[in-house]
Amino acid sequence: MDFETKIISREVSQLLWEMDKSVATAESCTGGRIAEAIIAIPGASKYFKGGVIAYVDEAKENLLGVDAQIIEEQTAVCEEVARQMVTGACKAMNTDFAIASTGFAGPTGGPKEIPIGTIWLACGSKDKQVTYKVEEDHGRDINLAIATHTAMQMFLDFLKSEPQPAELEG
Repeated sequence: MDFETKIISREVSQLLWEMDKSVATAESCTGGRIAEAIIAIPGASKYFKGGVIAYVDEAKENLLGVDAQIIEEQTAVCEEVARQMVTGACKAMNTDFAIASTGFAGPTGGPKEIPIGTIWLACGSKDKQVTYKVEEDHGRDINLAIATHTAMQMFLDFLKSEPQPAELEG
């Protein structure tokens, strides 16, 4: 994991501690790298409940409750699947938040309409998710590093936009 991602992980850790909230991951193409970034910080067991690596459509459907019709109509590499993976991970792991990834890291992948390097990321809660689409192909390893870093930054930004405990008391 790169230094910048570790710094982001530390900030995420601090916010989750302060908020007394929990997170899970639902990963396809990143295969556990986002979970690895979260647990890189000591004390992560206070807020990280676990992750689901749903690498195939069947796992997305059975473990995370992703709608098979959405996968059939739009493929597993789409914004809606990423959103449903967040919702499913929050439910499956009983967490406040989740981070999800689904995409084609390369060197081969899906249909020509969805080029290699296309990775949909989502984070949020059961009720509110934000998404981001990574679209450039830099080779498998770099694609996965970019997706992991981007997912962690997106989650940090999401947490910062949430009401903090001090704001709720006032």
